Amino acid sequence: MRITIITVCYNRVLTIEKAIQSVLKQNYPNIEYIIVDGNSTDGTQAVIASYGDRISQYISEPDKGMYDAINKGIQLATGDVVGLMHSDDEFYDAHAIGRIVASFEQDSKTEGVYGDGVYVSNDSEERLIRNRIGGAFSLQKIKSGWLPLHPTVYLRKSVIDKYGVYNLDFKIASDTEFLLRYLYKYKIKMRYINAYIVKMRMGGMSTNASRAIEVLQEDYKIYKYHGLSAFRVVFQKKTIALKQYLVH
Repeated sequence: MRITIITVCYNRVLTIEKAIQSVLKQNYPNIEYIIVDGNSTDGTQAVIASYGDRISQYISEPDKGMYDAINKGIQLATGDVVGLMHSDDEFYDAHAIGRIVASFEQDSKTEGVYGDGVYVSNDSEERLIRNRIGGAFSLQKIKSGWLPLHPTVYLRKSVIDKYGVYNLDFKIASDTEFLLRYLYKYKIKMRYINAYIVKMRMGGMSTNASRAIEVLQEDYKIYKYHGLSAFRVVFQKKTIALKQYLVH
């Protein structure tokens, strides 16, 4: 089974190398690694180029935002299964992709898998800020504001080809629409991996406090778009998120 991992980035010279290294350190051998850069100007391109042919495919050009870049990566993907490694994040350990592959192989009907993740402080990877335990999948949980942690989700490429890429009408929370489309609308068969998959840094688009209102507005539109009780679900989603923060 070939796994495609896509990293999209723009001016991430301080974090991109750790993201790349965490992919290259995976102990599963059959990985296609694609990087889509938005024409960075801060030295990011030089870092990526330094890895040469260890990166399967690399393009750098202007784009319409993160989700447009992800869509470009999906179009390039040739793997059986596709997932993301954000430029600010890392795999939890070298066994993450091996666990993902093992989960798919346990049931040939599985269309997607997801696991757990942690958020860490920007100034110290040892300081845990938020714990995201996925737990068993259910539609009722989705109706109550739950979604799996996006960077832990890996889907069969055939399923993505069938149900489509990221909706560019949503600039900040298109991952929410993407997951709702697959899990709630089309009810694909998901499998939970009871293990940590990713380590994420605070400050990405979904956790940036300065954009919190924009995220709420897009979430509301997305849940309403999918026929759910938008105000209630968004409120419950944020309540769930607050409970995941660790007290120090």
